[in-house]
Amino acid sequence: MKAQTVLEDVKLGDSIAVNGVCLTVVKYESRQFWADVMPETYNKTTLKSLSAGDWVNLERALKLTDRLGGHLVQGHVDAVGSIVKREPFDIAIILRIKAPAEVLKYTVAKGSIAIDGVSLTVVEVGRDFLTVSLIPHTAHLTVLGSKQPGDEVNLESDIIGRYVERLLTGAQQTEKSSMSMDFLSQHGFL
Repeated sequence: MKAQTVLEDVKLGDSIAVNGVCLTVVKYESRQFWADVMPETYNKTTLKSLSAGDWVNLERALKLTDRLGGHLVQGHVDAVGSIVKREPFDIAIILRIKAPAEVLKYTVAKGSIAIDGVSLTVVEVGRDFLTVSLIPHTAHLTVLGSKQPGDEVNLESDIIGRYVERLLTGAQQTEKSSMSMDFLSQHGFL
């Protein structure tokens, strides 16, 4: 991968997201880097459809002292979606993306989603799709500006929704538990 800008001050073990997929740098030179890709990652992302010379989004991991210009993106892709419609709207480009239920359940209008690693605001959520709007700056500086209907994209839902779900389902499981202070005491834990 040829990536001079993203490689400034890079070190072995650093994370670089490729189209939203967090990868670990295992070797680098001034204009390129190498990363190992696990079979799970390869099979569940669009990395499998890339060819030599394809343009990709590259992004370094956020430093905790940096400003957050979007939402928290981990580089842990939830699923692959596909662009079903692309249409201009004033200065913007509206993308309609067919998305699986496991992503849509965490997606809300005016909420956030990462598409190929780009943090975007959701415009609309339907039964099997979502829409986002690309401003000219985003369309120009990311691969999303050149994506067309039929192209696949990596989708990462907002982590906050997943944590909220886990906390709520965890609370429900706790309510059903037979664990009690009496049980702990009887079994020598107190």
